[in-house]
Amino acid sequence: MALVGVYIAMSKPLVAALPVFLLAWLRFGIAAIAMLPWLKKPASEGPMSTRIRWLVFLESFLGNFLFSICMLYGVSMSSAVSAGVILAAIPATVALLSWLILRERIGLRVWAAVACGVLGIGLLALSKSEHLAQVSSAPEADLASNHLWGNLLVFGAVLCEAAYAVIGKKLTGSIGPKRISALINLWGLVLMTPAGLYMATSFNFGAVHPGTWLLLVFYAMAASVGTVWLWMTGLRVVPAAQAGVYTVLLPIATALTGVLVLGETLSLVQILAFGVALLGVVLATLP
Repeated sequence: MALVGVYIAMSKPLVAALPVFLLAWLRFGIAAIAMLPWLKKPASEGPMSTRIRWLVFLESFLGNFLFSICMLYGVSMSSAVSAGVILAAIPATVALLSWLILRERIGLRVWAAVACGVLGIGLLALSKSEHLAQVSSAPEADLASNHLWGNLLVFGAVLCEAAYAVIGKKLTGSIGPKRISALINLWGLVLMTPAGLYMATSFNFGAVHPGTWLLLVFYAMAASVGTVWLWMTGLRVVPAAQAGVYTVLLPIATALTGVLVLGETLSLVQILAFGVALLGVVLATLP
């Protein structure tokens, strides 16, 4: 989750250099090449049922395809710190979905951890609202409007990420983490190919800085290979509701990367909010 937060923040300079659909298509393509050996079915795994095949498709459609579109467009119109504000809602959303769909029992400490996440996002949203309330000039008002649409798209990504966590828990009972990672990435490549190819036909690849290509490779390997494998491996033994609490590290890493790498600012209220969110992780993980 910390690694996801880093690559989400670092996607901001990428969307400034590459169209969103082209960026997502290249990401899935690079990862597909890297994960070719992971597609082979191990001898210990049985054949996939129709239900599991549909779950694999939904995992990719929501967690890869829609998440990428909502997140990349959202970050391009907002800031990494603002994205961190909205992404703090993921733990509560995952806990509620795991309760509704997986019928997992949620203990008092997990609910307290979820409450910490909600309190954190409330503090951050308040600080952001106060900032936008001071906007008065027309150009700045347009910027505020873009921020609103960007934040709505990031919230759409929150819903996708929560569904991704819950469906992933179902899949880990039937398929190994490496094969899940490879299969959902392959579906993401298929879904993104039409728009990606269309964007590629008119894009000037020679104008892209070499450093951007290196950042793209990091983004692809982190977003489609490393983080997915780590997440699916953890979900095999951790309840989805408890795993959802760890997603609070995502907004923290996103915002800190925005401040330390991208030069964005972090207020005292935002620091307090992240402290509350970290308290949620401690509550959920103490023995």
